[in-house]
Amino acid sequence: QVELVESGGGLVQPGDSLRLSCAASGFTLGYYAVGWSRQAPGKEREGVACISSSDGSTYYSDSVKGRFTISRDNAKNTVYLQMNSLKPEDTGVYYCHARGDPDCPGGPEVVGYQNWGQGTQVAVSS
Repeated sequence: QVELVESGGGLVQPGDSLRLSCAASGFTLGYYAVGWSRQAPGKEREGVACISSSDGSTYYSDSVKGRFTISRDNAKNTVYLQMNSLKPEDTGVYYCHARGDPDCPGGPEVVGYQNWGQGTQVAVSS
C-alpha cells in the first residue's frame, strides 16, 4: 500500500521552529520529487517547497524562502521541512506529496503530484 504520512505539526509561538516529517511506505521516495504545500482556512492551497530526486535541487515560495528548508533522507524514506522563524501567517494544514517524476515542476507549485499525505496542522499564535 502506497502511503505518505506527515508528522511534527503543533501549536507554537511566533519565532519558534518546527520540523515536519513525511514518511513514505509502499514505494521508494528517493525516486520521486517531493513537495510540501499548505492550506489555511478560507485560502487556496500554496506550494511552499519542493526537492528533486535527480540532483537534489530545492525550490521555495517567496513567503518561506530563507526560513524553511526541505531535505530528504533516502535511507529513512523520509522528507523533512524545517521551519524556522515561524509567523502567524504560516498557520495551516501542511501536506507532503510525491510526483512520478524525479524533478520538481520548476518551482514549489503544486503540479503533477499523484501521492498525498493526510496533512498535519501547524498553528502559530502568541
